[in-house]
Amino acid sequence: MMKILMLNYEFPPMGGGGGQAHRALLQQYAGRRDLDVQVLTSAPKPGLATEEFAPNIRIYRIGIHKKDLHLWRRGEIIAWLCKAGSSYRRLLREGKYDLVHAFFGFPTGWLCYRSAKRLPYIISLRGSDVPGANARLKLDYKILGPLVFKPIWKKASALVACSEGLKARALQFLPSTQIDVIPNGVDLERFHPAWARGDSGMLKLLTVGRLSVTKRLPLLLETVELLRGEGSKVHLTVVGGGALEPELRRSLGEKDLRDAVTLLGRRDGDQMPEIYRQHDVFVSASMQEGMSNAMLEAMASGLPIVTMRCEGVDELIADNGVVVDNPQPDALTAAIQRLADDRAVLRAMSVAARKKAESFGWDKVADAYLQLYAKVK
Repeated sequence: MMKILMLNYEFPPMGGGGGQAHRALLQQYAGRRDLDVQVLTSAPKPGLATEEFAPNIRIYRIGIHKKDLHLWRRGEIIAWLCKAGSSYRRLLREGKYDLVHAFFGFPTGWLCYRSAKRLPYIISLRGSDVPGANARLKLDYKILGPLVFKPIWKKASALVACSEGLKARALQFLPSTQIDVIPNGVDLERFHPAWARGDSGMLKLLTVGRLSVTKRLPLLLETVELLRGEGSKVHLTVVGGGALEPELRRSLGEKDLRDAVTLLGRRDGDQMPEIYRQHDVFVSASMQEGMSNAMLEAMASGLPIVTMRCEGVDELIADNGVVVDNPQPDALTAAIQRLADDRAVLRAMSVAARKKAESFGWDKVADAYLQLYAKVK
């Protein structure tokens, strides 16, 4: 029996891809007789809540006053760290763990860094916790990077990036460290293609993610505007919530794109498989990713990918999509126009997308982490 304490400052329904990946990993661990897992995470309202995820998995939620489920402010992070610290120390006193597995080097990694002399820890680097091009976190990277991030990374028994691209970014920040790569996975049963869907003549584009500066949504709107101006029948659906929503809605009015772009807002995970199956192509203009969960889900659903080059795409895109090197709307327009003009190419990429996704099952991710646990404990 291996006893693991897992930490994550965000977990569904809070947060984004890091929390979703954590939940998917727990689903692979559920019911295993050789694993006992305790999870310390957050909740959007004050208080301490305990839930049984599976007979061998228990989740402890430390609640704080949260304004937005999917955006963390500095004060909220500090509040959670202060409250979670006492619960973390209590769990260490009461349980004899083999190791700690933390999602995100910061803020979560700070907790296990403080107890490194007592217990080894693994950190799963997710993207936003690695200094890079995220404009919203530029000041945090400058201040916390040398003072906090580096000490946490150096004391870890293992660092894991979710893509080769994220590993490369992490090595730019701390060149001397050893970093393993364990990619994200996808639920191949929940996300599957709708091969029988008819061709309406309209190319239905989809993008999924937080409405943040990093995702470069205005660039996608410009692309739709260009495509429509050239006579292409396209429609873009945007799934996700965030601070940029009011600005994007204003842009739709100014560009007269209200009939060409739909802002769906955030949708529950239960709705996403059908949303993917209702579309033809997944598009992304993101400037920075670890490895996109949404992109994997789209691939499993049989959607070709058209994306700007960023971390995590080299492992995902081959004959199942197009990677655009030039971050300009005309370059993205040309890539999408090719699929609009040649449906045979689109269908071939669709088949290739599903085949590529089949190599990213969560069972393989779980096995890779279990092998790493065995080395560390």
